[in-house]
Amino acid sequence: MRDDLARDFLTDLFRAAIRAADPVICLPPHLPSPPASPAGRTVVVGAGKAAASMARALEAHWPGKLSGLVVTRYGHGVPTRHIEVVEAAHPVPDAAGLAAAKRIRDLVGGLTADDLVICLLSGGGSALLVEPLPPVTLDDKRELSHALLRSGASIGEINCVRRHLSAIKGGRLGAACHPARLVTLAISDVPGDNPLNIASGPTVADPTTCADALAILRRYAIALPSAVREVLESGAGESVKPGDVRLANSSTTLIATPRMALEAAATVARERGVTAHILGDAIEGEAREVGGEMAELALQLAARRQPHEPPAVLLSGGETTVTVHGNGRGGRNVEFLLALGLALDGTPGIHALAGDTDGVDGMEEIAGACLSPDSIARGKAFGRSMRAALDNNDGHGFFGALGDSIVTGPTLTNVNDFRAIYVGKID
Repeated sequence: MRDDLARDFLTDLFRAAIRAADPVICLPPHLPSPPASPAGRTVVVGAGKAAASMARALEAHWPGKLSGLVVTRYGHGVPTRHIEVVEAAHPVPDAAGLAAAKRIRDLVGGLTADDLVICLLSGGGSALLVEPLPPVTLDDKRELSHALLRSGASIGEINCVRRHLSAIKGGRLGAACHPARLVTLAISDVPGDNPLNIASGPTVADPTTCADALAILRRYAIALPSAVREVLESGAGESVKPGDVRLANSSTTLIATPRMALEAAATVARERGVTAHILGDAIEGEAREVGGEMAELALQLAARRQPHEPPAVLLSGGETTVTVHGNGRGGRNVEFLLALGLALDGTPGIHALAGDTDGVDGMEEIAGACLSPDSIARGKAFGRSMRAALDNNDGHGFFGALGDSIVTGPTLTNVNDFRAIYVGKID
């Protein structure tokens, strides 16, 4: 397959994965029944990069009255009629997210057993739904977020810390809804699809402890603001635990997951006559290490035709991490591609695409990039070294110079990373 056709093929798979998680498609089948009592209210709250698009899809299919508020990332808002949409910062929280979280908690206070709360959650909700537990301040949370995001900690570890420093996460929002019926509809962006880690579990019980959070911070040698240390060491940050009666009338449904997105991409590949193999939807670890491991699989497929006969595509999802050592422009998906490209070393017939399904890889408004057999050579022609780019965590700088960045704009959903490695027939 020519380079341009391979890129188009991989891009089509990426689009299919994103489309499968579009709230317009995946939300309506899971709507709960309206309140049984004529006096019952329906209140909608939520947070995440898909929260606004989820709210719009809900409005379009809800049979009665509703009101509410959701918070999403800057640039990810959409017009709604009844549910207010607020935009805030991600991945490091800001004052807009703090104000929105307090308003959301106020909205669900004072409800009755006749009322219904629908909570819409998706990836990004942890940073967007921020309300520190006193005496922790927003500046403390921002400082800690910066450090954790650069440390190489997994998303599960980061969210454990967040839950124990929050007045709204770790089941606290769910407890505030009591005694109303609470239905959470979530788009999973986390490995393993545990609702506890989607937006740091604001509506579900949390079995982890302050001691667990402290152990994580020590493991990555994170300096603790004094207020953070006070809340964790005193146990004041303990979250809502399993068995809490305030969550007895609560349910959670995953309306879209990384696996669903990968299956949609695999279907498109097979329709094009390409064997599709899903390696996993919950792959974690350092992005550069995952890139090297997947290069070995691709090389075996190309050289030995094992475990499949080319043409074939290797698909995977999950959330890798990057321990930042340089000062370049990079996210975990382009970091993965740099490591993959170096390990493949220009092997003919192997192309790859890696991108975040929300359209944002790292801190850049870039979803990811494409890798081709001539990427190293073309980089040299532009005065760019792939090795130097990896050492400096500068994936966006490298692939941007080659014109190989993928820019989707906000996709209004988020089922985490998408990786596809195409291995064609080599004559």
